Amino acid sequence: MLKWALPAGLVGTAMLLPAIAAPAAERAVPIPAPAQDVTGGKSEQVAVLAGGCFWGMEAVFQSVKGVHSVTNGFAGGTKGSASYSQVSTERTGHAEAVRIVYDPRKVSYGTLLRVYFSIAHDPTQLNRQGPDTGPSYRSAIFPQDAAQRRVADAYIAQLGRTKAWPRPIVTRIESGTFYPAEAYHQDFFWRNPTHPYIVRWDKPKVAAFRNAFPQLAN
Repeated sequence: MLKWALPAGLVGTAMLLPAIAAPAAERAVPIPAPAQDVTGGKSEQVAVLAGGCFWGMEAVFQSVKGVHSVTNGFAGGTKGSASYSQVSTERTGHAEAVRIVYDPRKVSYGTLLRVYFSIAHDPTQLNRQGPDTGPSYRSAIFPQDAAQRRVADAYIAQLGRTKAWPRPIVTRIESGTFYPAEAYHQDFFWRNPTHPYIVRWDKPKVAAFRNAFPQLAN
């Protein structure tokens, strides 16, 4: 793992770290809404998505109207090795992921996938995102039921036909239990606004989401 993770006792001490370049410009990829979507449901629903460092993924989806909570964690491996230190070895099979609890009456699963593909991460990067490398940073969707799997499969195929990216989509459809990450990883973006990684990679991403999807931003 290449991102600058801080031990629990040092979260918020980003001023001790070396200065880095100004934030890079981010741009949402213009893509159509999914032709298929999960319908029905009046109670809270859950989506689990992996797309690189969970700090930025969490911040983007926390900014979406209708999302009730976002938890950073790991999916695709076992409970016994679902810790940041072990996942960082890239030998546990986990992906850094977010568990999104949302109100389907206010935001649909398909809309969350549109945000996921357009700006939350780059679905064409294989086993990496930006400066972070390794299979724990892979692009993967963990459907919670058959309807989500159907919509995710159809949307990947639909987006592949649009040629919106210069490279093929490498997002995988996987199964596996979600395990929350350590407490100091939760709400990291909001609690550590001057952390160099947040400033360089995640603030531009959240800004790009708000610019591209103002009707979805809270």
